[in-house]
Amino acid sequence: MQKVFRFFLNLIPRPFLIRLSYFIRPVIALFLCGKRYTDPINGRSYRKFLPYGYEIVRENVLAPGTFSLERHRLFWLYLKNETSFFTENHKVLHFAPEQAFLKRFRKLKNLDYTTTDLNSPIADVKADICDLPFENDQYDFIICNHVLEHIPDDLKAMEELYRVLAPGGIAIIQVPYDRNRPVSFEDDSITDPKERARVFGQYDHVRIYGMDYFEKLASVGFNVEKVDYTAKLSPELIERYRLPEGELVPVCRK
Repeated sequence: MQKVFRFFLNLIPRPFLIRLSYFIRPVIALFLCGKRYTDPINGRSYRKFLPYGYEIVRENVLAPGTFSLERHRLFWLYLKNETSFFTENHKVLHFAPEQAFLKRFRKLKNLDYTTTDLNSPIADVKADICDLPFENDQYDFIICNHVLEHIPDDLKAMEELYRVLAPGGIAIIQVPYDRNRPVSFEDDSITDPKERARVFGQYDHVRIYGMDYFEKLASVGFNVEKVDYTAKLSPELIERYRLPEGELVPVCRK
């Protein structure tokens, strides 16, 4: 049933789907209201979260009120508790802006906030991440989460992110990665969408990142810190927030 539902969702034009979600979320959130799990992004609690996934469906991971996933909540907690993002004046560039964050970041008066994407209908600037229309050393914070796995020339994209990041700035560049794989894998000869989804986890992913991802970020000049933020949290909080225990957040500095 879930596969049939996702199939029909894929038939709906993305701009309409985004608008539709604004109406659906409050209804789902109200229906699932409870006390067992909490979304730290909006501070609301639910009796359960929703399932999510493509080839492998993960249960109890999609927060009803914000549609945030495990990685979004982990990113939010790190940003809120370990950086000055919410308290000091910053110029921010956000790639492929997630709905869980977009309106909240726009409301922050301390931010000079710009969103960009090649295809997203909600981005401020339509741009190719491999050829950005921004000057050097511009942004104090760059947010680029689960984008590079879609980019054939990810090294060029990393170079562009490094170029536009201001000295002393922070770029958080999350990707899906396999902690048991030392070297990233890609194979352009696999063209069937179903087979690509099986091999890469999603039909439009061009690679599976391994642990060499962090070295690749460092190769363009970033000072890369692999942050296991869940190590600072109790098992009870990890479960309550439904976080990806042990996932490393790539915090890149210039």
